[in-house]
Formats: sequence, structure tokens, C-alpha cells
Amino acid sequence: MANKKRNIKNENDGQKSQMFLPDEQGGDPNDPNRNDENAETENNQLDQRTRQIIETGSVTMSNGDRLIHCLTIIGQVEGHFILPPQNKTTKYEHVIPQIVAVEEDPHIDGLLIILNTVGGDVEAGLAIAELISGMKKPTVSLVLGGGHSIGVPLAICARKSFIAPTATMTIHPVRMNGIVVGVPQTLSYFDKMQDRIGKFVAQNSHIAPERFKQLMMHTGELVLDVGTVLEGEEAVKEGLIDQVGGLSDAIACLYRMIDEAKQEEKTSAENEESQTTDVMQDTEKKHHKEHAKSINMIGDAPVIEPARSAARRGRRRKAEM
Repeated sequence: MANKKRNIKNENDGQKSQMFLPDEQGGDPNDPNRNDENAETENNQLDQRTRQIIETGSVTMSNGDRLIHCLTIIGQVEGHFILPPQNKTTKYEHVIPQIVAVEEDPHIDGLLIILNTVGGDVEAGLAIAELISGMKKPTVSLVLGGGHSIGVPLAICARKSFIAPTATMTIHPVRMNGIVVGVPQTLSYFDKMQDRIGKFVAQNSHIAPERFKQLMMHTGELVLDVGTVLEGEEAVKEGLIDQVGGLSDAIACLYRMIDEAKQEEKTSAENEESQTTDVMQDTEKKHHKEHAKSINMIGDAPVIEPARSAARRGRRRKAEM
């Protein structure tokens, strides 16, 4: 009886595996029009994207003509100390190599940064923001949910920044958890760090450093802290963010920037080729002129008689005399 049940179970398992087999292989295996190689390639690409999203929180997408890399900065930016496992974190040691790879990969045309972060480690966030702001490739950022604290420099470090209408950004002074040495040097260190953040924000957005510091030191809005909370429209009015928009707006803007960059690269290559051709033609003309000049000099030069002929002529003259 037990063997009979086991055989029935095996048959059912076989039926289940056959039922799921077409989906796993990209279609019905009995279909004569099915291309097994294409289906296998698509499945491999899908598995690779899934692994990339799970491991790094990023994905590389293509619409045919343009290839963009999407980088997500979510939760809390983790710095030199590991945060508890229940926290959603963005590890800067994972993000930094991705940015370098995007900049150096000739196949990737642009970078899209999507943010929903509460902030985190100041130096780690500034390091990521500095890398993105120093990229030559087109970059666009989109704030969804929130871009708080050190998320503000991360939101404005791209060439073009967008924010959703319902998203918010919190600007507040630098804070530190744990044991703090209560000496004037500690307060001076905090002031210098806030100045670094203010300068970076002012250089990469349209807000003045003085206004940014006023928003940072504003009282009466936050319950347990000083600072300011800006919604989407307010962030644009203050000059922090370029435009209110969503995902489609950010991607369309990135595509335009990619097309403009490709056009500039094409024009530059054509100009360089034209300049190279002109230089080659000028060099060739110069060689022709030098060659013609040398021929003319040879034609005008006096004929010098050999020394032996001159001596014979001298002896003849003496004999005649």
C-alpha cells in the first residue's frame, strides 16, 4: 500500500514538473515555432537582472538605442559601522564601485538615481554625491517618498533633479549618536562639516549657502530638532530641486541628455577628423613647395668644373704662350 501511494505521488510530481516546464523554458516545448536558444537567452538575462536587483538594488535597462543604469538609494546610508539587520540600508561600499563601473562602461549611456532615504552617515553620503557630481555621463535623480538629511546632497548631485509632488526633504544640522567629547573642538568640527555640506549643495543647485543655512537652523517646525521640511513644490521654489515630476519625466529627460551627448560626441569627432584632414593637406602642400624650391635651386646653381679639367686648360694656355 505504501509503495502504491509512493508511485502515485511520483506520478503527480512528474505531472507538476511537466506543467511548469513550458513556463520555465519560455513556451510550450511541443510548439514547432518556438526558438529554444532565444528563450534560454531571455531567461538568463531575466535571472541576471533579478540577481542584480537582489544583491545590489540596481538594474541596467535598455530601450534599444539607449542603455541606462538605475541606482536606488533607500533606507539609511550605511557608513563605516554596520547597522542592525532590521534596518533598510544602502551600503556605500556597494554603491561606489557601481558608479565607477557605470562611468567606465562604454555601453552604458546614462545613470538614473532613485532616492527614498532618511539619511545616514555624512561622509559616506558625501562620498557618493561627489562621485555622481563628477561623472561625465548624463545623470538624473528622482526623489520619491523622502530625501532627508544627507539625502539632500544625494538628491541634487545629478545634472538634473526631479522630485515627486508628495515627496519631502528634511534639512537639519549635523547630529552624532553615541559618546561625544564636550569640548569646543567638537562644535567646531560640526560647523566645518555643515559648511562642507552647504558648499556642496550650493555648487550643485540654485540655492545660496546663506539660505540653506537658514533652512537648516530654522526653529519651530521640527518637534525634537531645528530644521525645515520641504515638500516637492517648496523644494523647487527654494532652488534645491530643478523640477517636479515622476518617473516618466526623469527617464525622458535622461534620454534627451543622452541624445544631446551623442550628438556632441559625433560633432566633435567630425570636427577632429576635419582638422586632421586639413593638417595632412597643409603638410602635403608644404612638402610639395619644399620639393619645388629644391628643384629650382638646383637648376639655377652654377656648373663647377672638375679640378682635372681646369688643370688641363691651364697647361694648354701656357703652351700657347
